[in-house]
Amino acid sequence: MSEATGSVARVTRQDWLDAALAALVADGVEGVRVLVLAERLGVSRSGFYWHFRDRDDLLACLLDRWRATNTAAIVERAVRPAVTIVRAVLNVFECWADERLFDPALDFAVRDWARRDEHVRDAVAQADSERLSAIGAMYRRHGFAEEDALVRARVLYMMQVGYYVLEIREPVKTRLSHLAAYLRSLTGVEADTAELADFRAFVLDPRRGGSGEGRPRTAW
Repeated sequence: MSEATGSVARVTRQDWLDAALAALVADGVEGVRVLVLAERLGVSRSGFYWHFRDRDDLLACLLDRWRATNTAAIVERAVRPAVTIVRAVLNVFECWADERLFDPALDFAVRDWARRDEHVRDAVAQADSERLSAIGAMYRRHGFAEEDALVRARVLYMMQVGYYVLEIREPVKTRLSHLAAYLRSLTGVEADTAELADFRAFVLDPRRGGSGEGRPRTAW
């Protein structure tokens, strides 16, 4: 068996993508190098070419992964049917509460990459537009006028992005204590007890790493 064939048997396309994703988050796009990834995976770099045409192909796949996680999650939550605007906003909040839905480290790695690459910069601008458009449409479905929907969508989205940018870390218990006030500010109405309880249960679900109200987090 050749070295390349042996590498293919041991390391899958997904392994290469996962290693590249970790490198992007840890070291920026400059760290996403075939030789570096091969060394981390303990294989010959020739095996890489069984799965990807070249490094640019790999980078394009990373962008696709980012779109298929972070942007898709926000859009999917924003278009979910909801009886009230509070419930609709809480659906979007789930993205911030579960990093399997929205990965903030990946988002900011891609934004950093965008500073060096015009194509990626355009992709980020498009993603922000898609996310804001979906959230704005959510507000309009619940009876908000065009401008109000636009502004509230911006406040909701940019507020959470601001938490990540500023690296504000506070105990989950503290953040949840302000949940009703956040919702009142973002919707103009009061959340009912069941809505608050359902979201609290989602945030604290141990299957999402939510054990411990005192654990500092940047998201919910």
